Amino acid sequence: MLRLSAVRVARVSIRTIRFQRRLDGTDQYKKKSIASFTFHVMVVSITCLSAVSVAQAQTVRADRLPPDSMEERVAACVGCHGVKGEGTDNVYFPRLSGKPSGYLYNQLVAFRNGTRKYTPMNYLLEYLPDPYLKKMAQYFSDQNPAVLPAENLPVQASVLSRGESVIKQGIPALRVPACISCHGTNLNGREPGIPGLLGLRADYIVAQLSAWRYGTRTARAPDCMQSIASALSETDVTAVSAWLASRPRDSVQRPLAISRSALPLTCGSQQ
Repeated sequence: MLRLSAVRVARVSIRTIRFQRRLDGTDQYKKKSIASFTFHVMVVSITCLSAVSVAQAQTVRADRLPPDSMEERVAACVGCHGVKGEGTDNVYFPRLSGKPSGYLYNQLVAFRNGTRKYTPMNYLLEYLPDPYLKKMAQYFSDQNPAVLPAENLPVQASVLSRGESVIKQGIPALRVPACISCHGTNLNGREPGIPGLLGLRADYIVAQLSAWRYGTRTARAPDCMQSIASALSETDVTAVSAWLASRPRDSVQRPLAISRSALPLTCGSQQ
C-alpha cells in the first residue's frame, strides 16, 4: 500500500509539472501558487519513496538475521568449548554439556563479577544479567553430545592407584572425604551445584585444584572445595587429576538428583 501511494503521488507531481508549462500566459501570482504546489507535491513524493526504500531495506535485513535461538546466542562459546559444550583438545577449555545448570550458572556469575579470573570470560560476561546467564547455563546443561576420548597419560601405575584411592576413599587422616561421596559414584556430579569430573583434561583439573589450594579460585561460602584442595599435596593433586582424565566417559552424562541425606561437608554451592 505504501508503494502504491508513492507511485500515485509521483504521477500527480509529473502531471502538475506538465500543466505548469502550459501556463505561459498566466499571471505571476498564479504561477507562483502553482510552483509552490508543485514543490510540495514533489517533497511528499520523495518522502514516500524514501519511506518505501527504508521499509524494503529493513525487510531485507530482517530476512538475513539468524534465528533468535539460544543456540545462536551462545555461538561465541563454541570456539573454545565445542559446538555443544563437549570440550575441545585444548586442555584449558572444559566440557560444559551435561553439568548441573546450577553449577554452570554459579561459574558464569563468578566470571561476570570477577571472583573467578579469566580475562576473556570476564569481558564476555561483564554486562549479561542473571536471567540470561541462567538460560545459558540451562542450555549447556541440557546438551548431551558425544564424549571426548580419555587421555592416555604417561604416568606410573602407582600414581593412578593413589589417585583412585583418594577419589574413592578420601584421606581420613586429613579429613578429606572421598570425591565420589559428593560428585557421585559415577562422577557425573550432583544437582544443583556439584559438577561432573569426567571429560576433563588432567592439566585443567590440576589448574583448578591448585587455584583452590592457593585461594585464587573460590566458591560460595562455605567453600568446601577450598578446604579439601588445601589439604591435598601436589602429589595428590597430580594423582587425582591423572586418574580422572584417564577414565572412560559414560555415553550419557547426567548429574544425580539433589541429595536428601547430608553430604560429608556443608557446601555453599548446594544451598
